[in-house]
Amino acid sequence: MTDVVDSDELLRRIQRARACAAEEERSWRARSEELGSADTDAARDATVRTLAYEAVTRVLDEVLRPGSRGPSGGPAQAD
Repeated sequence: MTDVVDSDELLRRIQRARACAAEEERSWRARSEELGSADTDAARDATVRTLAYEAVTRVLDEVLRPGSRGPSGGPAQAD
């Protein structure tokens, strides 16, 4: 892991990671809704994974677009 990458490559990698996290978030959210009350343990696990990927997506959003989200996680508001 000693490869030197330029800023454009780093940006592309972060964007790919963000896209992957967002896709996983959607996938786990759908699985959670699909399981519903049929399998509560699996649904709970899917919900936890959804929240984890949501957090990763938010962090990568902030790296890519600083200040794009407000303090509560929603869109930033103009003063």
